[in-house]
Amino acid sequence: MKFSLALLCSVLLLTGCSGDSPDSWQEYTAQGIYSATLSPDGSHAIVGSTQHGGSYWDTRRHERLYDWNHKQGEYTNIVDSSFSPDGRFAATASSIDLVLWNTDDGSPIWYWIAPAEVLSIALSNNGDYALLGLGNHQAVYFDIKNGGILRTLLHPARVRSVALDNTASLALTGDDAYAARLWDMSSGKELHSVSFNNTVDTVALSGDGRFAFSSATLDKAYIWDTRSGQILHTLSGDEMLWQKRISYISARFSNDGSQLLTGSASGSVQLWDVSTGKQLRKWQTKKREAYGPTSTSIEAVGFGNDGRYYAIGSNGLINVLR
Repeated sequence: MKFSLALLCSVLLLTGCSGDSPDSWQEYTAQGIYSATLSPDGSHAIVGSTQHGGSYWDTRRHERLYDWNHKQGEYTNIVDSSFSPDGRFAATASSIDLVLWNTDDGSPIWYWIAPAEVLSIALSNNGDYALLGLGNHQAVYFDIKNGGILRTLLHPARVRSVALDNTASLALTGDDAYAARLWDMSSGKELHSVSFNNTVDTVALSGDGRFAFSSATLDKAYIWDTRSGQILHTLSGDEMLWQKRISYISARFSNDGSQLLTGSASGSVQLWDVSTGKQLRKWQTKKREAYGPTSTSIEAVGFGNDGRYYAIGSNGLINVLR
């Protein structure tokens, strides 16, 4: 009996299924969403709805400011979106095209046909360039204001996820060949790679490019050093008894790079200390129904400037966390 109780406690500690409740939540879409992104200060969000296409939101007043669709009279399936580090520009991408937007007035700046199927996008400062993860085994650095590809990063498989640091001197990509790859954008040289046992679907870089996060579907998740390529902390998948089979869907470093916020496929949000790899907080986000399966993946996480954190679920709800 004592052994069984100890075993149960160990399982509960390892799985860590509980968490704090959100401080508040708000519905942004009546149905689910394809994608979502939060601005660097958490004050605004881009949502790609399954029913109503793209939209731009004020997260503090929970007000829908603009409808962002790529063709008039049609709802666009937004597969990914990104803010520039200064927050002045945003880009939305469907699988076949992309648009650069002015966040001040919601106006479109440029519309482009994509060079191949778009899977992910990251926007540089001042909205000058977009790093596109493509289905043709490439990541391309695209001049989103003038047109033209400045840099092509070749991969052995589809490029599922992309990230840039604030100066766009480094790029991080995750692909279907089970690797996260760090690139020098001035030369196009691959600097380091980290291997996984599944598709790498989430990557993030700290603003100063010092730290990287990468995770694979139902596999390990790492914080690692971009200078040496060494893994600093394993956040899941390295447990001795029962390995956590977690899929991290979203991740964001704090502005100073000291903390990391992650969102999982099971609706949990975790705050991590980058220097130690220790979990500081954990929340379980709002479900639409009190009972039934837990199935809202966290499509976007963000740090607010007011001590709050934000998480947008695939069920169309935004969670405000404290």
